[in-house]
Amino acid sequence: MQAQHAQNRLLSYSTPALLIGLLGVFALLVTLTGDKTLARMAAETLTRVVLVVGLWIFVGNSGIISFGHAGYMAIGAYCSAWLTLKPQMKSLFLPDLPPWLAQAEWPVFPAAIVSGLLASLIALISGAAILRLSGIAASIATFAFLAIVNTVYSNWEGVTGATSSVVGLARYVDQWVALGWAAAAILAANIYANSASGLALRATREDEVAASASGINMYYHRLLSLVISGFFTGVSGALLGHSIGVLNPDSFYLGITFISLAMLVVGGIGSLSGAVIGVLALSIIIECLVRLEHGVAIGPTSITLPGGAQEILIGAIMILVLMLRPAGLMAGNDMKFPIRGGKSNKNNQQPTRSPSP
Repeated sequence: MQAQHAQNRLLSYSTPALLIGLLGVFALLVTLTGDKTLARMAAETLTRVVLVVGLWIFVGNSGIISFGHAGYMAIGAYCSAWLTLKPQMKSLFLPDLPPWLAQAEWPVFPAAIVSGLLASLIALISGAAILRLSGIAASIATFAFLAIVNTVYSNWEGVTGATSSVVGLARYVDQWVALGWAAAAILAANIYANSASGLALRATREDEVAASASGINMYYHRLLSLVISGFFTGVSGALLGHSIGVLNPDSFYLGITFISLAMLVVGGIGSLSGAVIGVLALSIIIECLVRLEHGVAIGPTSITLPGGAQEILIGAIMILVLMLRPAGLMAGNDMKFPIRGGKSNKNNQQPTRSPSP
């Protein structure tokens, strides 16, 4: 029994070790090329890993599709800007900030932590109302939350700059900073998924009635997962802002919502590995398509995709993947170390039915 228990513990930690190792190799290979464009792509990809893994903590365990996580991302991004921008820049772009915030100039790391905590607090408040709903009603409510956040941030001119871009953020996020946060998000997601709350939440995902009859408090576990999810989503917003140096409310609306859900679905919503692999696969495809849109010379000929081809081809790839592998590329399985004598272990996170839309 003790040997089996030790083997199970090793298996549970093998998934984050393999995923972090894979991302580390990805960051190292990009660094070795010396290509600055690829380095920016890698930083953006690893920031998306933080976002999609944060999204998976809630969606993958609860089975409720959330359209509202870009709202938490916006909250984290603007909070980091309020804390880190130089006071002179804030007086120019954000004149209505309270004096204590207008004069603040925090280091970037604690600002990212506080940004995640603020997003968690908003997740707690919004989730307290939204998660009393289930299924498609809860999903629509998350979209309503996103619309509220976008409307507020697009019109709160003295505090967010409204539709004018906030510029001047320190661009400190490279592939290695983003890798560190991606590793933290993967570890936290794995710990939560294997915790008593994570196991209970997946039980409610499979059968709400049976889980409720067993005494599982579905509302509490969903709310807890949303709060944890909100933290990493908020941090991903801070990372994105400090990667490109510019903030605009439209950066945190429908585009980022649908691409993050696409990455989660393509990789496989039923496993943590699926979330990470989905980000890597689609990010590499997007980078290739962007380069083809700008034109790629092959010998004497140049191949150039027409404008808008990127979105069409990504949509076609998604349809193809879902036709061939409805459960995603990882099919609900996690990457694990092969252990002699261990049972062939499908991820205990694999859904037996499709998550609620």
